[in-house]
Amino acid sequence: MRKLKLDELNRPSVEEFKKQDKLPVVVVLDNVRSLHNVGSAFRTADGFAVDSLYLCGITATPPHREIEKTALGATQSIDWKYFDKVADAVSDLKEKGYKIIAIEQAENSVSLLDFEPKHGEKFALFFGNEVNGVSEEVMQQIDSCIEIPQFGTKHSFNIVISTGIVLWDFFSKLNQ
Repeated sequence: MRKLKLDELNRPSVEEFKKQDKLPVVVVLDNVRSLHNVGSAFRTADGFAVDSLYLCGITATPPHREIEKTALGATQSIDWKYFDKVADAVSDLKEKGYKIIAIEQAENSVSLLDFEPKHGEKFALFFGNEVNGVSEEVMQQIDSCIEIPQFGTKHSFNIVISTGIVLWDFFSKLNQ
């Protein structure tokens, strides 16, 4: 077996990417501290061709060397917005018809295994701070809460791992 070279992968250019159909998902980073996590979220969002990324509160924004270190240019392909207050991001997304979904461990959460995104709907997936998770301010306004099943001793996954797991699940379920 031979690994493919970059020019054999047939990836779209940034201009082509911006014109292609997107997964009806906005990834929202709610007060994410790590610039490497922010950059990796951009790269993961690009990989699944999500609609856009919303950065809120203390979440850093491009351009920044530490974000680019893990984004590897995805800050150029993914549309993004910054909101000083996460409540403003929630309002913006609700006005645009997005379902507000927290990715969090909470009472009455739905297992990712059981969650079925409906075709024709748009989803705003909120990923929270590395220590405190999704803010209570957001939790009071969500339409649903998804929990990723875990089977080990740790209490949570890294935010970027969670983003990848959830986006893969949405991508695979919406493209059946």
